[in-house]
Amino acid sequence: MPAALDQVVPDFTAAATGGPFTLSAHRGKKVVVYFYPKDNTPGCTTESMNFRDMYPQFEAAGAEIIGISRDSVKSHDNFKSKLELPFTLVSDADEAVCALFGVIKMKKMYGKEVRGIERSTFLIDGNGVLRREWRGVKVAGHIDEVLASVTAL
Repeated sequence: MPAALDQVVPDFTAAATGGPFTLSAHRGKKVVVYFYPKDNTPGCTTESMNFRDMYPQFEAAGAEIIGISRDSVKSHDNFKSKLELPFTLVSDADEAVCALFGVIKMKKMYGKEVRGIERSTFLIDGNGVLRREWRGVKVAGHIDEVLASVTAL
């Protein structure tokens, strides 16, 4: 059962850039978790650069940013280095974290149905409680909405 609003998000540990990422290790800070389909694709690159460019504002608001896709840690290391991302990217090749948030969906791609990550963002408060979720995200304008929610929390 996916994480629900106003409920504590179940703890998880997953492979990530810079070593394993464990959600509970970030208690006391707000955590913005954004799921994206694939490294080095146009929408995902733009979204990641938006989070990068606004990172100082998120930090000032007491929030950590975590990007998650099914790509390998090696792919994430290259993507993070290329875009100079100041935050952790989590590799969820087995889709365990995706399942926790219910972000795997059937999508149409070039006329075919494929299983993939629905672009989604989640805001978790300092107590580990899910406070806000955005599903089926359109990249344009999304970053401002997330930052406003983080700041208001």
